[in-house]
Amino acid sequence: MTKLNLNIIRWENEAPTEKELTQILHDEGLSYYPWSNNPNDLYAPHVHTYDKILYVVHGSITFILPNEDQTITLYPGDRLELPTNTIHSAAVSSQGVTCFEAHL
Repeated sequence: MTKLNLNIIRWENEAPTEKELTQILHDEGLSYYPWSNNPNDLYAPHVHTYDKILYVVHGSITFILPNEDQTITLYPGDRLELPTNTIHSAAVSSQGVTCFEAHL
């Protein structure tokens, strides 16, 4: 399987439904799971040992990528493709966030 590159794909239209996002993941053959965080939750800097694909379903979350000198805020429908061992932290918005996450 091909290793992911850091990639952000913005949802261009009205916010998608959960069903639309589920269909996209299904069409790509990806198994996923939902997760949520409370408003203003914070994640300390960390890495994952897998490539991660994340879709925001509701709310928003900001990823801080110090080695890439990037801060990325994701909104409903936005997709983040985060390669293995990418150092990142995250801050959840004041509305909280729900995401779908898949691993490669």
